Order: sequence, then structure tokens, then C-alpha cells
Amino acid sequence: MRASIRRLLAAALLALIALSGAASLPADETPSPAAAGAKKFREPDSVYVGTPHDLVMKMMDLAELRPSDLVYDLGCGDGRIVVMAAKFYGCRGVGYEIDPQMVERALVNVKKHAVQALVKIEQEDVFKVDLRPADCLLLYLLPSMNKKLVPQIEQMRPGSRIVANDYGIEGYRADRTLNVVSQEDNSRHTLYLYRLPLKPESPP
Repeated sequence: MRASIRRLLAAALLALIALSGAASLPADETPSPAAAGAKKFREPDSVYVGTPHDLVMKMMDLAELRPSDLVYDLGCGDGRIVVMAAKFYGCRGVGYEIDPQMVERALVNVKKHAVQALVKIEQEDVFKVDLRPADCLLLYLLPSMNKKLVPQIEQMRPGSRIVANDYGIEGYRADRTLNVVSQEDNSRHTLYLYRLPLKPESPP
């Protein structure tokens, strides 16, 4: 009888110790599965500045977009370029953005304009994106970023088009340039059209 009582007391004491130990663990010591599997991203390369809407229309016109095109926007910000490509040309589009807050804004914009069937927004480092599926690439990035993208761009299919706003691709000759004054920001912009394969500039 006494042995049974001792075993019961020992079991109760062990249970009490286990409970007190579990209660003392910090809440953040065991990450949730979602947090444990979350992808880590570096800081954005630049501050987002949206391309004026009337300039986006000029970029798409220069690219000669067709409904069959798949359009990529790297550093898409609020998603306006791929949204407008879907809305006005019926194109499929993917916007890539590293900043999670801008990704949220872009998703809201896609839903607002009811183009979810055509447009995807993905949080991704633009220098890790496979550009080969794209028919057209619309860019508003810093010159150093455009230059860094060249190895990815050179993997695109012959005939694919790139339109860059304000900054061309250093070391490569544009097939066409267009100077435009935006009525939205009252500024002069230069658009650069490139067709794949890229054409190196002639040495001076």
C-alpha cells in the first residue's frame, strides 16, 4: 500500500515538474513552421519611384505589346506596369519585388483592377529571376542594376524586347530611343528599346 502511495506521489511530482518547466519556456523559443520556413531577403537596392502612368503607356507602345506577350517587371513596386499591361493589352504579367510592403501594395492594386487572372506578384530578388520565359521586360532601375542584369537578359529568347526608362543598359546599343515629356511629373524622360540579342556598342 505504502509502495503504491509512493509511486503515485512520485508520478504526481514528475508531472508537476514537467508542467512548470513547460510553462517557463519563452514563447518565442520554438518558431512556428511558417516562420521557420520563411525565405530571407536582403534590403532593396533602391528607393521605389513609380513610373508616371502616361510614361508606362509610352513604354508599352514602344515595346509593341501583344496580347500573347508575357511581361516581366523587375522591382515592380505597386505593380502598375504589369497591371496596365494586362488592362490595356490583355497581356499576362509577373511583377517581382523584394520589399514585402510594396508586394502587399501591388497585390492590392492587382485586385483593385480585377486582373488576378493575368497578373502575378512575387516577392523575389530581381537578380535571381529566370528571365527566359518573358517576351518583354519593362524596366525602371538604376544604371548599375541594369548592368548587373545583363547575364540574365542574355538568356532571353531572340526577338524578346526590353524597354528601359531613363537609364539604358551600359555597353549595349539601343535599337531605338524615344524622348518623352510626362504630363504627370512634367519631366523629360528617355526610353530605350532593346531587342534580343543585345548588341554591344562599337568601340570608340
